[in-house]
Amino acid sequence: MPGARSEAAADERPEARLEKAVRAAEQALIEFEIAVETFRVEVENFSRLHHQKLGPMYTRLDELEAQIAEARAARTGDPEDLRRAQEARAAVLPMPGVDELFHGWMDDRGMSPEAVAMLTGRPVRGPQRVRPSEEARRLYRELARKAHPDLAQEETERARREEFLTRVNAAYALGDTEGLRALIAEWDAGPLPAEAGPGAAEELYARLEWLAERKELLVVIARELEEGAIGSMLRMAPDDPDRLLDEIAEQLLAQVAERERELGALLG
Repeated sequence: MPGARSEAAADERPEARLEKAVRAAEQALIEFEIAVETFRVEVENFSRLHHQKLGPMYTRLDELEAQIAEARAARTGDPEDLRRAQEARAAVLPMPGVDELFHGWMDDRGMSPEAVAMLTGRPVRGPQRVRPSEEARRLYRELARKAHPDLAQEETERARREEFLTRVNAAYALGDTEGLRALIAEWDAGPLPAEAGPGAAEELYARLEWLAERKELLVVIARELEEGAIGSMLRMAPDDPDRLLDEIAEQLLAQVAERERELGALLG
C-alpha cells in the first residue's frame, strides 16, 4: 500500500533513527539518575540517622575513655599517662569548626529544609528509615520518569521541572508517600510540556553529546557516593541498611559495657 510504504520510508530517514536514539538515551539516563538519586538519599538518611541514634553512644565512649585515662594517670603519676589523659579529655568536647557549626543547615540551594523549618517555627521532620518504603520508591520512580528535567527542551520548562523535582526529592527522602501521591496529582493536573519536534540533525547530535556528558558526570557522582565512608557502610548491607544501624548500636553498647568494667576495675 502506498501509505504504508511512505510511512516506512519516513521511519528510515536518518533524522528519525537519530531521534529514536536520542529518546532511548534520554530514558536510559533518567533511569541511571533515579538509581543515583535513590542511593544518595540512602547515604544522606543513613548519615543523619547514624548521628541521631549513635551519636550519644560515641559521646559516652569518649567520656569513658577520658575517665579511664584520668584514673590510670592518677594511679601511676606517670607523665606519659598524664599526657594521654589530657588528650582523651580534650577529645570529649572538641571545639567545633565553622563547617561543623553549619553542618546540615546549608545545602547547594541555600538553607536546608530542616533549617527553614526551625527558623519559621514549623516542626522539623527527619527521616524515619534509611531506605524509604517500597511504595515511596515506586511513587518516586513514577514521578521522576514523568517530570525529569532531562526531558525538557526549553530552559523555562527545565526550570519548572527542576523546582518540582526538588520537592519530589524532599518528600522521598522523608518516605512521605502521601506527599508523593499529592505531587503526582499536581503534576498530572499541571500544564503538559509541548512535544519536541524531530529537530535538525545537528540539534539531535548536540542532544546526544549532552546526554553522554551528563552520564559521565553521574558516573563520577555515583563512584564518590559508593566510595565514601557512609556509602561503603551501606554496601555492606544492601538489603537492609536499617538493620546495619542496629548492629552498630549493639557493638557500641558492648564497647560501653567493656569500658565501664575497665573503669570500675581502676577505681575499685
